[in-house]
Amino acid sequence: MKVTFYSNFLNHHQLPFCLEMYERLGRDFKFVATEPMHEERVELGYEDMSEKYPFTLNSYATDENYHKALQLSEESEIVIIGSAPAIFIKERLKQNKITFRYSERIFKKGRYRVVSPRSFFPLVKNHTRYLNKNVYMLCASAYTAADFRLVGAYKKKAFKWGYFPEVKRHDIKELMEKKQNRVPKILWVGRLLGLKHPEQAIQVAAMLKASDYLFHMDIIGSGEMEDELKEMIEKYDLSTHVNLLGNMKPDEVRRHMERANIYLFTSDFNEGWGAVLNEAMNSGCAVVASHAIGSVPFLLEQNKNGLIYKNGDINHLYKCVASLLDTTGLAERLGIEAYHTLYETWNAKYATTRLINLFESLLGGIHLHYEQGPCSQAEILTHKFIY
Repeated sequence: MKVTFYSNFLNHHQLPFCLEMYERLGRDFKFVATEPMHEERVELGYEDMSEKYPFTLNSYATDENYHKALQLSEESEIVIIGSAPAIFIKERLKQNKITFRYSERIFKKGRYRVVSPRSFFPLVKNHTRYLNKNVYMLCASAYTAADFRLVGAYKKKAFKWGYFPEVKRHDIKELMEKKQNRVPKILWVGRLLGLKHPEQAIQVAAMLKASDYLFHMDIIGSGEMEDELKEMIEKYDLSTHVNLLGNMKPDEVRRHMERANIYLFTSDFNEGWGAVLNEAMNSGCAVVASHAIGSVPFLLEQNKNGLIYKNGDINHLYKCVASLLDTTGLAERLGIEAYHTLYETWNAKYATTRLINLFESLLGGIHLHYEQGPCSQAEILTHKFIY
C-alpha cells in the first residue's frame, strides 16, 4: 500500500507519525513538504528536517521534485493532505481515489462566518460535493467535524485524529518523584499572544497569592504580550511567585514539564490543536485546560486525567487550580492518568496502527468502527461547556 502525506513542512509534531508510517510501509510512504520551514519557527528553536529523512520529498526544491510529487498523488492508494496546495489532489479527486484531508477547525473566529458567500461557496466546492465520494477527514481539532457539518460535509466520514509529538517512556514512580517539590510548581508554555491568554495565568497567580497559597509559577515563551505580563507581575507584586523564562528548545521545555505539578493551558477557540497538551500529559502534569482548545475534548476526561474549565471563566480556572493545591494526591493521580492516556492510546504508534487498519478496510470495502480514541468517529460538538 502506497501512502503519501502532503503538508507545508515537516515539524516535530508530525515526525513521530511519519517515522511510524515509514517503519510500517518503508519506501511506500512519502512525506511531501510543499514549502520551506518558516524562519519564525527556526528562530523559536524548531529543527529544519527537510533533508534529514529518507521519506521526505521537498516539492518546492526543484521542478523534478514537483513533478514527482504530482505523480505520487496519482499513483498512491491513499493520500493524506494537510496544509498544502489542492493541485496535489486535483486529479485523484476526479478519479475518486481514497483521499484524507487533515484539518484543524475552519471557523476559529466564529461559526457565523459560514453565512458569508466567501466562506460558504468554496467550502461546498472543495468539501461538500465530495460527500458521497472517497474523501474523508482526519480531525486535528475536536471542533473540526462540527465546523464542516455546517456545510453538510464529512457526515460519518470525520475521524478523531490530531498531532502526535514524541511520547517519552517514563518510569512513572521516578517521574512522580521529580515532582516532589517543597513549593508546588505551576507551568504555562506558549507564545505570549492574545489567543493563548497568558494573562489568565498571571490573574490566577494573583488570586492564589491573595488566598495565601504556597506555589511558584514559570511562564515559558515570548511574544507581543511580554511587556503587559511584566506590568501585571509588578502590579500584583508577584515577582517572587512568577518567573518569565523566555523561549526554550523543546527538550528544555520537556524538562520543566517533568518537574511541574500543574500545567495551565488557557487558550481560547482560536487554538487549533495545542500539542503542548500532549507533551504536558506525557510529562505527568495535572493539566487544567480551557474547553475551547481543539485537543482537550479528545485527550482529557474531566476529573479522570485532568481538569477542564469553562473558557474565559477565571473564577472556574482558579477553583480548579486551588482544588489541586488543596486536595492531597489529586494532582499526582491526574498526572499519572494523563501519562497513561498518552503512553497507551494517544501516541503515534497506536494511532498509526489504527490508521493503517482504516486504510486497509476502505481499500477492501469494509466498514471499520472504533468506539473511541484515534480513528473513531468525531462527535459534533457545540461551543457550550458540557463537562
